[in-house]
Amino acid sequence: MTSTPNKIVTRFAPSPTGKFHVGGIRTALYNYLFARKLGGKFILRSEDTDPVRSKKEYEDYFLELFDWLSLDYDEFYRQSERTALYRSYIERLIAEDKAYISKEEPKEEGQRSEVIRLRNPGKIVTFNDIVLGDISVDTTDLGDFVIARELDSPVYHFTVVIDDFEMGVTHIIRGQEHVSNTPRQILIQEAIGAPRPIYAHASVILNNERAKLSKRDPLVRPALEYRDEGYLPMGMLNFMSLLGWNPGTEQEIFTKDELIQAFSLERLQKPGAIFNPDKLEWVNKEHIKRMSRESQEAELMKYLPESVTGHPNFEKAFPLFSHQLIERISHFGEVKALVEAGEIDFYLDRPKISKEQLFWKSENNIQKITERLTKVRELISQLDAETSPETAKSALWQYAEDEGRGQVLWPTRVALSGKEKSPDPFTLIAQLGRDEAIARIDEALATLA
Repeated sequence: MTSTPNKIVTRFAPSPTGKFHVGGIRTALYNYLFARKLGGKFILRSEDTDPVRSKKEYEDYFLELFDWLSLDYDEFYRQSERTALYRSYIERLIAEDKAYISKEEPKEEGQRSEVIRLRNPGKIVTFNDIVLGDISVDTTDLGDFVIARELDSPVYHFTVVIDDFEMGVTHIIRGQEHVSNTPRQILIQEAIGAPRPIYAHASVILNNERAKLSKRDPLVRPALEYRDEGYLPMGMLNFMSLLGWNPGTEQEIFTKDELIQAFSLERLQKPGAIFNPDKLEWVNKEHIKRMSRESQEAELMKYLPESVTGHPNFEKAFPLFSHQLIERISHFGEVKALVEAGEIDFYLDRPKISKEQLFWKSENNIQKITERLTKVRELISQLDAETSPETAKSALWQYAEDEGRGQVLWPTRVALSGKEKSPDPFTLIAQLGRDEAIARIDEALATLA
C-alpha cells in the first residue's frame, strides 16, 4: 500500500471496452473533487483485464477525455500489468482455504471445467453508505461465487478489491447501480484482511422520461463528441456536477476551484437525477459568456468554415460578426449551421436584394419607399465616418417616428443586411461604417428604380 495514514484516496476505474460515454464523467468528477478538496490523491485505473474486449484505442480515448476536461490524476495503473499481484492473492486464499478450485460441468463445449471460488461464510453484511444510509444484505444467496477463471484470470470483483486495498483507496464513490456489487466485494475484503472503505453511491442518472439512462439512450454519446461539437470542458463539468449533487445555495455556475471548495459527499442526492440537454445548453452558454472576448473569438475561429476564413473580406468582417454569433450560440458547434443559413453573409459581401424584400407588410408604394430610403441616406451622410449605434439611432429615430417605424426601419435594415432578421439598423450602420452603409442604400435605391 502506498498511501499514508488518514490520507484521502479516491479512484476512478473505467474499462477500455468501448468509447467512454458521457455518464461516466460524473463519477470521475465526484472522485476528483473530493480528493482535491481534502488534499488527497486521485487515481485513474484502467480495468483492462478482458483480453477480448479491451482495446488500446479505448484507453487512449478516455485518457484524451481526461486531458480535455483537465481532470488531472496523481497515479495511473493498468490492471493487465498487475496479474502477478492478483495471482499471489488468489494463491494465498487457496492456501488459507478461503478459496478453492472448483470442478465445473462445462455449460458449452470448450468452456473451462474448473474455476476458483471464494468460500462464502453466508452471513448478513451491513455497510454504511453516505448517501443511502445503512444497507444490510444476506449474502447466502450469492453462494461460493467465482473470483477467478484461472490463477492468471481474476474477475472484476476480485481485482477491484485487491487494487483498492493495495492503492490505499479510502472512499469508493460511484453510481447506485453498483450497490449490488458491494456485498461480494466486502466478503473479499474480509477474506484478504483489507479495511473497509467508505462508500458513497450517487444517484442514478435518468432521461427526460425518468427512465434510467442506458447505453442505448441517444443522450449517452461518446464523451468526446461534446468536445468536437464545441462544448466547453468547464461547461460539461459544471453540468455533470449538478446531476445528483447540489451546493446547498442558489449558485449554479461554478469554476473548477469553486466546485472543489463547495463539494461534499453529504450533499449527494438519493433520488434519480435527470440528464436535461436544455440545462446543459444553458450552463455551457453561461460559461461562454464568462470567457474573455479574446478567448471567445479564438474558440469561434475553430468552427468557422474555410469559406468564411478564406474570404477576402474576412479580417475586416470578423470583428463585426463574431460577437453576433457568440451571442446566439449555446455551444460553438452551432456556428456552422448559422453560417450555412447565411447569417453572416452580409458582413462579407454586399447583399443582393429584390425590391419586394424592401416592402414593409402591405406597403408596396415604390415611390414612398424610395423617398424614405433617400431621406435615411441623407441622415446617415451627416454622421461621422465611424459612429456608434446610439448616434445612428439619434439621427434616424425622429424621422422613423414621424413616418412610421416599420416603414422606415424595415427597408433600411433590408438594404443594409438583405435579411429579415439581423442586428437592428442602428447597429448595422455603426458596424459597417457611414460610407459602406450609404453604398448599400444606394444599391437598394437602384433596385427600386
